[in-house]
Amino acid sequence: MPKKRLLMVAYHFPPIQGSSGVQRTLRFVRYLADYGWEPLVLTISPCAYEATAADQLADIPAGTVVKRAWGLDAARHLSIAGRYPSFIARPDRWASWQVAARYLGLQMIRHYRPHAIWSTYPIATAHQIGAALATRSRLPWIADFRDPMAQDDYPTDPSQRQCFVRLEQQVAQHAARMVMTTPGALRLYQDRFPSAAGRMRLIENGYDEAAFDGLDDDTPLNADCLTLLHSGIVYPDERDPSALIAALARLQVEAPDAVSRLRLRFRAPVHDALLRQLALTHGVEHLIEILPPIGYRDALAEICRADGLLILQAANCNQQIPAKLYEYLRAGRPIIALTDPAGDTAQALAMAGIAHVTRLDDAAAIAHTLAVFCRAPTASYRPDPTVVARSSRQARTAALAAVLDEAVAPPGRQPVSL
Repeated sequence: MPKKRLLMVAYHFPPIQGSSGVQRTLRFVRYLADYGWEPLVLTISPCAYEATAADQLADIPAGTVVKRAWGLDAARHLSIAGRYPSFIARPDRWASWQVAARYLGLQMIRHYRPHAIWSTYPIATAHQIGAALATRSRLPWIADFRDPMAQDDYPTDPSQRQCFVRLEQQVAQHAARMVMTTPGALRLYQDRFPSAAGRMRLIENGYDEAAFDGLDDDTPLNADCLTLLHSGIVYPDERDPSALIAALARLQVEAPDAVSRLRLRFRAPVHDALLRQLALTHGVEHLIEILPPIGYRDALAEICRADGLLILQAANCNQQIPAKLYEYLRAGRPIIALTDPAGDTAQALAMAGIAHVTRLDDAAAIAHTLAVFCRAPTASYRPDPTVVARSSRQARTAALAAVLDEAVAPPGRQPVSL
């Protein structure tokens, strides 16, 4: 039986480096063919990325159609002395991508005759491209939200936030399906757009089992101490490390023997200067490791070797779950979760058998949690492998294929001529 075709509009795609968001699109592309869909990828030119690496290009299945439309990052390519007009960065810094992407996308539709269009946020420009292509082609459009868009305090620029609001309204009005990655985000959008609630679906993030093949080396990262690893970006607001670093300083006074065995490793945190300043202020520089980005498989190997894994998630992100959480769960290492107990991250951990979380802004409670970990690092905070197994990327792709099949019903629907 011939496969149906899906045009996928995504900013995050190899060779981008430094964003876990790339995994969702990449793994859908890898596994969609198993469920009757052939992916066609429309992404941005690599020059738009701040950092690139070739290691995940090999994960793109051979023969996959990938088209890269020209686009620039306004902050890096169009600024003078670090400043640029705000109107050229709406809905985001990659707005210039729209021009070439719409043209190239229409060419792809004419040539490959896809049955549906899928776009993923962030970046918001991807949804603008998806909306434009769906309007021209009258193909079903599936809008994927890896995070909520317009929020009470985001974006901070009023004009940009209004742009986000308008785009959300456009999605709710015209998308055949809206997909969210967390229960909280799904409830948020069902409340915000009740008339579109019946077209909304939940497809969470996950882990790719194949990516863990051969990662069976459990040699400790530091032979003479316990290493707690945070892999990925440490956002100053959404993942504020201030209380964590203050907790380390507190432990130096209250439990010096325990904390002397502890190292906090931050891999590719981006905001290195913030971490260094906090460590210096609290006198714990010797307990902190700040390391540069590495390839995806190397990062997974590091996760699998850590004595413990750190999740940082502030209460202002209660409707979000860090994508790397699922890889943390698959690694099977103890997880120290610093987050709001009422948030989706805490609920996902509880479902995996990790009931204890500590608030990200409570230095005293964090110090206690770290002390407990130092005393018994292998006895607590481990996920339940039977629950974790349900979160594979293959299972998530099967769910996406089901949503796509819903969207293109009735069977036999053909795209219109352009």
